[in-house]
Amino acid sequence: MSESNREIHELLVDYAGALRDGCIPSFLKSLTREEARSIASSNEFWDAAEVVRTLNSVGFADKAVTTNVSLFISHVDAKSASRKKLKASPPVKRPRRFASQKRSSGGARSVTKRENRT
Repeated sequence: MSESNREIHELLVDYAGALRDGCIPSFLKSLTREEARSIASSNEFWDAAEVVRTLNSVGFADKAVTTNVSLFISHVDAKSASRKKLKASPPVKRPRRFASQKRSSGGARSVTKRENRT
């Protein structure tokens, strides 16, 4: 990157290239503070940027892809239906295990129980 700040028309050319290539974040990272200030205060840049965005959208209109959200919507509908079903049905009661019914890890008997049996 050069030492001097880019002029507004150079920044616009770089912006148009970044917009075309889909790398606006890289363009924004490349700005110096002075360049960012000049862009923010320049009506010329914003007017030209609007023209560039319009030309870019017209130029790539045939390649634009609109997302199909029907699968997402059906998934959300299924989730909400299952939630309604859970709320409508009574809660399932699970049998409680008492301390005397719990097994020690691995299912093996403890040493004290073996000693009591003999």
